[in-house]
Amino acid sequence: MIVDGVDPSLTATGVAVVDTDDVLSIRVDSVGGKGHRDASWFDRWRRVEDLAGRVIGVFGGCADLVVIEAPSLAQRNAGSAHDRAGLWWSLFGRLARAEVPVLPVPPAVRAKYATGKGNAPKDAVMLAVARRYPQAPVATNDHADAVALAAIGARMLGEPVEGSLPKTHLDALAKLTLPGHRRAT
Repeated sequence: MIVDGVDPSLTATGVAVVDTDDVLSIRVDSVGGKGHRDASWFDRWRRVEDLAGRVIGVFGGCADLVVIEAPSLAQRNAGSAHDRAGLWWSLFGRLARAEVPVLPVPPAVRAKYATGKGNAPKDAVMLAVARRYPQAPVATNDHADAVALAAIGARMLGEPVEGSLPKTHLDALAKLTLPGHRRAT
């Protein structure tokens, strides 16, 4: 089973690919780049579309489930929120058109699954993920978030990538529901 985790970012989108059939391999990658503050609307759109295509290219759009971090609607930093939203919707739309099931997961759920605390800082998530999944070459917070998202998806599909987790971590999954449609085989 292939489960992908995506932590969308304009500068460093974290992508994790979990293959539960291949002796539990976890591959991570980063996709992104700097934008320009004075870019035109067209250039900003082109950047978002290019980035979405490159993210999908990391896992080839072939997955049993893609778990993507949902937007943080309570976020106060409006700097590039508009462009980040465009990236999120572009990724979601490409996957939906390809009939790949997508599970959006709020940031607090990702943090709680990884650490047991929904308000855990990014560095605490990274440390917990690096310890729990030593087979994943986690080098950044974006990688760690993507691995945690993919692990959530694998567990939701009945193929957990970790032996057991404390109840506090598992409680994070209580409000998640797998998407209703399944990819045709």
